[in-house]
Amino acid sequence: MSCLAIHSQTLRERGYRMTPQRLAILEALHHDGHLSPAQTYARVHQTGMTEATVYRTLEFLTENGIIFAAHNSDGHLTYELAGHDHHHLVCRNCGAQMEVEHSALKSLIEQLEQQTGYRLDTGHLTLFGLCQVCQNHSLTEA
Repeated sequence: MSCLAIHSQTLRERGYRMTPQRLAILEALHHDGHLSPAQTYARVHQTGMTEATVYRTLEFLTENGIIFAAHNSDGHLTYELAGHDHHHLVCRNCGAQMEVEHSALKSLIEQLEQQTGYRLDTGHLTLFGLCQVCQNHSLTEA
């Protein structure tokens, strides 16, 4: 079963329809990966969808766990299809990104939940810092 069919089934199980707007946005994210709301709108506006509809649909799909919201190296919001839980490390200096599997943070997340009583939404985290290259570069400049 394709990921779009799985997401469609998930929505139906929750009592929602797969509207043409939802499908268009999911197809754009399926083909292009991490997209900002503006980039998403640029991919789907030819369908007659308004920018407000894109924002509402992105919010709806995020709330239903169909897509993940994350921040890119500039701190801007981007979206991608939910599939497997993973996280990103992003260099604040050069924008380099690295994907980190959820298993690397799973015990920390569980510990935080136990200590705080929160149930964390942790399918997709973005952590910012300096990559090894930028750290080395800053050391040589000092």
